[in-house]
Amino acid sequence: MSGRGKILIGMAAAIVVLLAVAGAYPFVVGDMETLVLDDALRAKMPDCHFIRLSDGVTHYEWAGPEDGPVVVLVHGFSGGAFIWDRQINALADAGLRVLRYDLYGRGYSDRPRIRYDADLFDRQLVELLGAFGAVGPVDLVGLSMGGAIAMHFLDRHPERVRRYALIAPAGFPVDVPLRYRAVQWPLFGEWLLKLMGDHTLIRNIAQPFQSNPDEAAAFVALYTEPMRYKGYKRALLSTLRHNPLLTLRPVYERAGQKPHPGLLIWGDHDHVVPYAHHAQVIQAIPHIEFHAVAGACHTVNYEVPDIVNPILIEFLKRNG
Repeated sequence: MSGRGKILIGMAAAIVVLLAVAGAYPFVVGDMETLVLDDALRAKMPDCHFIRLSDGVTHYEWAGPEDGPVVVLVHGFSGGAFIWDRQINALADAGLRVLRYDLYGRGYSDRPRIRYDADLFDRQLVELLGAFGAVGPVDLVGLSMGGAIAMHFLDRHPERVRRYALIAPAGFPVDVPLRYRAVQWPLFGEWLLKLMGDHTLIRNIAQPFQSNPDEAAAFVALYTEPMRYKGYKRALLSTLRHNPLLTLRPVYERAGQKPHPGLLIWGDHDHVVPYAHHAQVIQAIPHIEFHAVAGACHTVNYEVPDIVNPILIEFLKRNG
């Protein structure tokens, strides 16, 4: 064999080794998911409440008078029920019976090995309400993906909804960068999330609080604690692959043909679900009441509760 041939073989072997090392690196180094969320671990959470539904255990919390109108708070794609920390007591103090819960794969709810599609999240909410006998019309408040879940619920069970409030809801097309689209590719997505998922999620969620380091640290601590439980990123990946969060215009348009009162709140600095999408929601639901919040980002309810809470309470307690 010529010297040139040996060099080429050596280079090819080096490339193979580098690729193997790169492929194995995130699985050797590991990530934040080091704990198994099971009954034994949940037993050490005395202040939390859990219920077993058909697809797994769901973490939930009730607040407010038992005879008050039921309001269900549905969080977004990657967070958990903690995102409503600055609403639940305010709504309860206003006389509303408030239920918040962790979606499957998030917070302290189970991370079942199933498809995280619209059917799963609809079934979870139907079963959760049924388990507590809340079969009458309820009010829905959904943030981001939670808004999409609320719209699916209204679309499928209109008789079970009294009114709904959407906060920066998902459902319309966005210009997704290649690095995010790549996460949906088979095998490569698992590798990429293992390698960069924790860092990317934490960096993005802390952005609205950059001007207040103490608040940023507190928010990141709440956000990242449930990320330690195995199956979190797998659930996010399955949701990206199986939940049509960018193609829900027909669902919104059908909501626009229903009589249910609707409320829309959006921070005008939102770059996660772009603020400009408010126009598409209004086009689909012409009768929806819209409030823009100047200077707020995606988690507007957490960032400026003094602005959001009075709007929510007035809407949810309004007659008619």
